[in-house]
Parts: sequence; structure tokens; C-alpha cells
Amino acid sequence: MAGIEVLVAVREEHASRYHKNLSMISNFRVRIVTNMNDAYEDLGNPARHTDVLVLDNGLDDGFTAVRALRNKFSRLVIVLVDEEADFALPGQADDISTDPFSNGDLARRINRLMSDRSLETLRADAMPPVREFAKKLRKAVGEFGKQEAAVKALRDIGYDYVAFYRIDTSEPMTLTLKAQEGSPAIQSVAPKQASPNDLMTWVATNGQSRVAAPTDEINHPLVKKSRLGAAAAAVVGGTNRYGVLVACREKPDSISPQDVLILELVCAQLAAVSTRE
Repeated sequence: MAGIEVLVAVREEHASRYHKNLSMISNFRVRIVTNMNDAYEDLGNPARHTDVLVLDNGLDDGFTAVRALRNKFSRLVIVLVDEEADFALPGQADDISTDPFSNGDLARRINRLMSDRSLETLRADAMPPVREFAKKLRKAVGEFGKQEAAVKALRDIGYDYVAFYRIDTSEPMTLTLKAQEGSPAIQSVAPKQASPNDLMTWVATNGQSRVAAPTDEINHPLVKKSRLGAAAAAVVGGTNRYGVLVACREKPDSISPQDVLILELVCAQLAAVSTRE
């Protein structure tokens, strides 16, 4: 399995034990933080990538932290650790370990979850909507034609408004609306340029997908104003990011991790064909 970037948020008195045990796993690249503020800062750092967050339930109210993280980083794998419990349920975390270093329990859970995530991606890539989009994308002509095909494909699979923003400059980060699909009323008020603190700019800067609800600080302007209920955004391009796709629904809390996965697959296919051209 490829290297796994593991961020561990654990109480300071346990930090050395977690670092010693997890750093021995050959495919783990481990970072340790000892408070939630540092964890949020690390997850939001555009220079960092995190596959798995290991969260010590005793560091903070773990279940509350998991709920907050789920809203912002829906595709992040989260393993909650509660060593003071004999038995526990993960809640909104992906898994929970009560005895992390007995027979490599925590490492086995992380590897299994990452393996499951890879299989999930392969299965989603074969879903009819994704296959159908791939066909349309191959037929689309020119850069704009492919961007337009992407927003139409996402609209067709159940989003109420979809837009593609092209990255004009990276320092400072500026993005311009190039293609959109949705009701004329929403299209007419959609921002033509992303603002420095909105969802599109955050995703373009960090290179990570993110979901936004009306109360979130990092947001799509129309969701923040309750014109729409939920938004998800993902970056187009890897090392060379060149755009962001943002997909919105009218109903709050209506975007699942599976929805984000499909959005990411559409972005990956759009990036692949655009790079070839």
C-alpha cells in the first residue's frame, strides 16, 4: 500500500507513545499534535496532506470534534481512540480503537480503512453516472466545452447548481467563473469572481475537498445567505491545480461522502483530459 499520511491528535502525555508505535509502521508518515487548535490548523494547511486523523477522545470532546470535522472534511478518514473504555461505538468516526497498541490494533484499522477507501473509489469510478460523464467528456470540444460537460454532468446527477471556477493566479489566489448550470435566478446572482475567504478559494489554496452548510465560516456565498442549502467543492488538477468545481443543493445536509467522492472523480477526469490537450 502507498504511504499513508497520519495526523495524530493526542494528549501531550501520550504523544511520545503514539509516535513511537505508529512510526514503526513502514507505510505510515506520522505527525503529532497535542491540541485541537493545532489539529485544525494542520488540516487546513495547504502544504500538508492528511489521509487519516487519529483523534484521542480524551483530548477534547471527541464526538463533538468528529461531527465538526465531518462537516468540513467529509472524505477524511477518522479513527477515534478511547483507551478508557472497555467498549465503544465510533459514532460519526470511521472506526474506534480502545486498545490501540495491542496486537497492532490501531495500525490494522488504519490500513483496512485505507484499503476500503481505495476499493470504494474503484467502485464509484465504475458507476453509470461517472462512466456516462467520461463518454461525454471525450466528445466535448475545447477547454470550455469540457468544463461545460462537467457542470452539466453534475447537474444531471442531482445537484441544483454547479459551477466551474478557473484559477487565474495563485499568488494571490484568484478564480473566475467560467461555466455554470442551474436556475436562471441562481445563475444571475452567483459570484463571477471567488472572494479571498470563500469555499472556492479555500479549496483551490488547500487542494482538499470541502463541504459547507449555511452556518459555516468558509462557505459559498449563496449557501451562507441561505439561497442554497449545502455546497461541496473539489479541486481540478493535482500538483498543477487549475480550477475548482462547486456543486450545490437546495436542501441542507444533503451532500454525503459518496457525493463528494463522485465530485472528486469528475474533477480527476476533467483534469486528465485537459492535461492531455
